[in-house]
Amino acid sequence: MTSSTETAMRQDLAAAYRLVAHFGMDDLIHTHISARLPDEPNHLLINRYGDLFREVTADSLAVIDHQGHQVRGTQVPINTAGIVIHTAVHSARPDAICVMHTHTAAGVAVSCLEEGLLPLNQTALLFYGRVGYHAFEGIALDRDEQQRLVADLGDNRAMILRNHGLLTVGRSVGEAFSLMYNLEQACRIQLAVLGSGRPVHLPSSDVCERTAAQYEADPDGAAELEWLALRRLSGLVFHGR
Repeated sequence: MTSSTETAMRQDLAAAYRLVAHFGMDDLIHTHISARLPDEPNHLLINRYGDLFREVTADSLAVIDHQGHQVRGTQVPINTAGIVIHTAVHSARPDAICVMHTHTAAGVAVSCLEEGLLPLNQTALLFYGRVGYHAFEGIALDRDEQQRLVADLGDNRAMILRNHGLLTVGRSVGEAFSLMYNLEQACRIQLAVLGSGRPVHLPSSDVCERTAAQYEADPDGAAELEWLALRRLSGLVFHGR
């Protein structure tokens, strides 16, 4: 019998999948989001390979262990790269309740730029000095890449996978989604700025660090309010409520 805490986590994770689709951050059946089960810290929820993100439901999520084995229910296809990336992060980071990975056009484009993410605007400053970079090694199918991936992530909550895409780590599903949404927006804004061909103005390093610290403090409790609003949006878009 599924516990109430697992049910809540399943509902949050399914909502995150559908919201990623709603905001155009999905990539057909590819990429993945995982969440650690509250009562089983060595077990993760992840999507069934072959489902569009808008099709994911609380009941369709598979349960795997840190070796990538499905531990209960009907055996279903799981993306191998999803297993490699997500089990690595969850194993190395006890604070990683949710891990999100995307292949958006803007995210991949910025991952290909030598300078990576620039501190161009308020949204980008959420990640100032707080984003890791991992070199592209090919499709993430080999477990020997895991150690390098988690070393490059460090204690950051976001990472740019060079020539590949974006990754965020949250202490909740809502936090992982918020980080990904904002990282995606920062990448889109950067491409718009660079595409203008005009000279670029950057804030001072002191202002950049101060802004990043303000985000971390979250004095208004915006993160929780934002996820509550997004859960309502998920229901409106996908359930007609």
